Amino acid sequence: MRMTNSRQFARFVVLGSLGLLSAIFAVTTMVAAQVAASDTGRPAHVAFIGFCVFVGAACVLGILALRYFRGLERLGLRDSLTSLPNRRALHLDFTKQIHLHGEVGIALLNFDGFRLVNDHYGHQVGDAALIEAGRLLKRVCGAETWVYRLGGDDFCLMMSGALAGTFLEGQSRRVMEHLAKPISVGDRRLMLGASIGLASCSTHNACASSELLRRADVAMSASKKGGRMRCTWFSESFDRKREDKRQLDEELRGALAGGEFRLAYQPLVSSDERKVVAVECLLRWDRPDGQQIGPHVFIPAAEESGFINAIGLWVLRQACTDALQWDDIILSVNISAAQLRNPEFPILIGQILEETGFDPRRLELEVTETCLVFDPTLAERSLDLIRKFGVRIALDDFGTGYASIGFLRQFRFEKLKIDRSLVVQAGSDEGSRAMMLSSIAVARAMQMGVTAEGIETEEQAAMVRAAGCDHLQGWLYFRALPAAEIAQHLGKTITASPVAAALTARVA
Repeated sequence: MRMTNSRQFARFVVLGSLGLLSAIFAVTTMVAAQVAASDTGRPAHVAFIGFCVFVGAACVLGILALRYFRGLERLGLRDSLTSLPNRRALHLDFTKQIHLHGEVGIALLNFDGFRLVNDHYGHQVGDAALIEAGRLLKRVCGAETWVYRLGGDDFCLMMSGALAGTFLEGQSRRVMEHLAKPISVGDRRLMLGASIGLASCSTHNACASSELLRRADVAMSASKKGGRMRCTWFSESFDRKREDKRQLDEELRGALAGGEFRLAYQPLVSSDERKVVAVECLLRWDRPDGQQIGPHVFIPAAEESGFINAIGLWVLRQACTDALQWDDIILSVNISAAQLRNPEFPILIGQILEETGFDPRRLELEVTETCLVFDPTLAERSLDLIRKFGVRIALDDFGTGYASIGFLRQFRFEKLKIDRSLVVQAGSDEGSRAMMLSSIAVARAMQMGVTAEGIETEEQAAMVRAAGCDHLQGWLYFRALPAAEIAQHLGKTITASPVAAALTARVA
């Protein structure tokens, strides 16, 4: 706002000066003409005086305009909120320092808790927090480090000279120590925290200031992903990973358009009747070159890019279409945290159920604990809307994360799936067995069904049956099968598969 006002004022000064000069010139010309017409004999003297007045006025106004332009230029190098040097000043200073001292290091700082400050207290408090943070940075860094505000809650520190990077890292860690404590803004004490990315260059490995700033930004993002409140130096491997991720994103979009995804289904067997009662849908990616990409590779990439929404809808629509032919067994489909954060997701589920004609009472959506912990309010609202269609909700991979009894009560799952790791450990560790038994007891008390995952041996199957599990899932009975092979197993009593039997015999 201050910058805009200054520009308007400078424009007013320039236009006013030109107008005043024009008026002086016009008056001088008129006076000279009148004097010449009166033939007083002094037209040359009057004209000369008028010309001097005109030149003097032009010089004075020119000097004033130049001063205002210089002031405007100085304002153009300052951040209007914090009065710190801005991004443009950083680029100019970098050019000077790299020529003078041969080495420059920069640290890009982003506050971890600033978004929450804006959300909870509003932008006015957020602006005050930025002003106070700028003062803190200047106070901590002292005269030997330049401090800049680049925009938003991005600040930058710069040092030059021999070992600039080493000194800057120490300076950055001191900044983090101060930002780990609350800062006072009015009558509030706010926690900001900071993640910092470091990069440096010298005349031997020179780069442009924009490139050095990009490297620091990449390193800062790595600090965020690594747990926040940390300093990370830029590494060439970051760029390679970023390029690999970009390429994977492009391949994912091509895979969906080109029909490279396929679905497999792993049956779940009832504990008492030993018959298939449900199938879990599993996504597979077979590339044209014959390479199979595992879900643990492409699902996180799709979640980060947001493309998981399109993939997830395709999976749900295809799975519902396949399962129409499988009598009344339950279809279980995994959904990701990104899908659950999409407020339109419940509506899209309703549309798919209507398009395919699939009975919503046969559909079970599996969510993991990480889908729910980041925004429990939004997750609970979405799951409540989905339940209104008649769809069931299961908590997957229980025993590996954050779930508690209060967590289970809040979301009221219809089913609990005991993770494979807990089942395996329960076979040899008394503590793990007690944890598994207590988990099943809690689920029973809350009227949830219980499925044990990763069953590979008869001993594990006998243990979870005795513990009270309703359904068993694992290689002891079935691996993931193509949709065409599911129907032949329905209605039959299931025994251990030949592969699982051989594995059990080998272990014994």
